[in-house]
Amino acid sequence: MAREKEKLPPKGGIGNRLFDFMVYFFLIIVVFLCLYPFWNIFIMSINDASDTVRGGLYLIPRKPTLESYVIVFRNSEIWRATWVSVSRTIIGTAFSLFFTTLLAYPMSKRDLFGGKVISVFLVFTMYFGGGLIPYYMALKSYGLIDSFWVYIIPGTIGVYNMILIRIYMESLPAELEESAFLDGAGQSKIFFQIVLPLIKPVMATIGLFTAVGQWGSWFDTNLYTYRASLKTLQFLLVQILNNYDMGGAKSSTQLLAQVARMTSVSSTSVRMATAMVATIPILIVYPFVQKYFVKGMMIGAVKG
Repeated sequence: MAREKEKLPPKGGIGNRLFDFMVYFFLIIVVFLCLYPFWNIFIMSINDASDTVRGGLYLIPRKPTLESYVIVFRNSEIWRATWVSVSRTIIGTAFSLFFTTLLAYPMSKRDLFGGKVISVFLVFTMYFGGGLIPYYMALKSYGLIDSFWVYIIPGTIGVYNMILIRIYMESLPAELEESAFLDGAGQSKIFFQIVLPLIKPVMATIGLFTAVGQWGSWFDTNLYTYRASLKTLQFLLVQILNNYDMGGAKSSTQLLAQVARMTSVSSTSVRMATAMVATIPILIVYPFVQKYFVKGMMIGAVKG
């Protein structure tokens, strides 16, 4: 007997199409709500200030101008703060990834002596801390106050990130390490040549989160540094926003004096331009880790 042809599943009816339409419509609304504030800041930063005050600026600039960006990039403190932010982001992310991964590797071994006790102590630090004043005193005793390394050393080990990396390592086939041991490989060789290449997805994901945290951090700059040479771009942005909102003329960036001399620029346009300068660099990083991002977000979803 001839095999009967398998019947194809019927195409979606009106109900399914209506459901798909509602899903896509909802996603479009969410994307718009997420992107429009960023776009609105951008068009305000490149629009003539005298025209912006008229209102009604929603989608495209009416009188494009780059004067706000000229003011921002002419300021030496902006460049210096950008260099500090870039340096702390690169070095801090590299240090955190390396040492957190180095800790996660032995913690992923079920036969590690005292592993459960160590895990309890590590998790304990996630929920309980000594408070801001003891933390400040500890940093001071280590000589980290008013030092560039105050941005790097305290965030070297992230317990939550370590747990994610450990879970990912535990999902790797145990036969890989066993075969490497039989071939005479040591722990260091297994870690650097076998484990690290296989955990790129989770490292890229955590690296992105760490970089965003380092780039966007400003409160530690306010608390633990005093020298102008250590101020970050985000702290400078907060300073600019506060001084403009208060109408003060004591801004260390001296942007108010420059704004007063420019007829096509206002405090609002300079604030928007500074916000764009502080935001765009971290957005550029995402395309380079996008191919690993989806895999990294599935950490622990499937084991075995």
